[in-house]
Amino acid sequence: MKDLNSIMKQAQAMQQKLQEAQGRLALTTVEGAAGAGLVKLVLTGAGEMKAVAIDPSLLAEGDSETLGDLIVAAHADAKRRIDEAQADLMRQTMGPLAGALPGIPGLKF
Repeated sequence: MKDLNSIMKQAQAMQQKLQEAQGRLALTTVEGAAGAGLVKLVLTGAGEMKAVAIDPSLLAEGDSETLGDLIVAAHADAKRRIDEAQADLMRQTMGPLAGALPGIPGLKF
């Protein structure tokens, strides 16, 4: 019974660490860029877009299709950076268990 209590305490501590890591990730922001920096946007760790910056030269061209493609590409770049930050945070939080536990969001197994 003593071992079960110890395991429960460890599980609760791990859950607390995961919640803290998720909180830190939610506060994280990253910038994604496309078209050699002609389009930039900022995403939070929760995936919320906070800002978009478009170089005025793109507006002068009047090519909305290219602009749309660059916005999508900048978003994909920012999303990749958020995913990397999340994976790094989980590795720091979980140590050797990172990637080994199914059912925990953000962890691959």
